[in-house]
Amino acid sequence: MLLEINLQAEEPIYTQIMYQIIEGIAKKELKPGDDLPSVRSLASDIGINFHTVNKAYQLLKQEGYILIHRQKGVVIHPDGVEKASEAFYAKLRRKVRPLIAESICRSVTKEEWDMLCATIYEEIAPKEEQ
Repeated sequence: MLLEINLQAEEPIYTQIMYQIIEGIAKKELKPGDDLPSVRSLASDIGINFHTVNKAYQLLKQEGYILIHRQKGVVIHPDGVEKASEAFYAKLRRKVRPLIAESICRSVTKEEWDMLCATIYEEIAPKEEQ
């Protein structure tokens, strides 16, 4: 999986790294137990500070997407990602709520919102899960 980092984007680089790794897991491009590059290796490949990659990896670890071993390196969590919990749904609501509010302010209809969400879901979800 190749990461596509936009150094000019408003979104922080560590967030771009996180989201692309999560999407790789969602698309089954990254499977449980797969190796990821070391912090220094990925930083060098992208041409960014290793602290930026370290921040992304630490957040991914906190969320349960990866494991970091001193000897084995960085791997996609071998047990897979935990199923959605009440806490996850609460977090999801907090993140989606402002996007829906902004969409309503810009006259995006519920049908357009639903269609957009469905389209993105279909782009990401593996075909056997749809």
